[in-house]
Amino acid sequence: MTDPVTGRPIVAELGRPETDDERAARIAENRRKRRASQSTTNLLLSIGASLLIVLFLIVVTVREDPTPESVDYRATAQQAEQGLGQPVVAPELPEGWYANRANLGSEGQVAEWYVGLITRDDRFIGVLQGFDANETWLDDALRQPNGDGESVEIGGAQWTLYDRREVDEIGNRAYALVTEAESSTIVLYGTASETEFAQLATAVAAELDTAD
Repeated sequence: MTDPVTGRPIVAELGRPETDDERAARIAENRRKRRASQSTTNLLLSIGASLLIVLFLIVVTVREDPTPESVDYRATAQQAEQGLGQPVVAPELPEGWYANRANLGSEGQVAEWYVGLITRDDRFIGVLQGFDANETWLDDALRQPNGDGESVEIGGAQWTLYDRREVDEIGNRAYALVTEAESSTIVLYGTASETEFAQLATAVAAELDTAD
């Protein structure tokens, strides 16, 4: 419906045509509402996109624990033996154990064979074999034992036990077993249980007995 005088549409809420100021105010208000609506829509789209990115990252990065990477320590031991001309320790492992590192190196003038083992309970034991080793090498391997260890028999071999689990800042050398072979010194150390240490010491002793 239009006003017969002005010819302008009559606004139902006013019962008359809008004035120029009212029309300008209405247009401005409509624009404001449209901008506010667009801002809200953009905000929601932005939040949705962010959530999708977070979800993607979770799917990509959060997975089951990866299968442990084991190394063929026995094959590496054979290569080490060829280089040294002497047998190196590569014992048969209990079920569920694996080696995650094996290498031949040196510490000073002492050739050094190392195998890192992970037990069935995900504990660590390092096997360190020093050839023609001296007391200095052994002290370094044990991180300075500070005293004599206890003599124990495991697997038919004599071992020296160093239990310093109550001493701070020893790290994974807090518990260690040491035995002597024909031309080398063997150190077992780590964070495994005493039972697991005994299992490995028995396997090492059996291998040394076979080598003899």
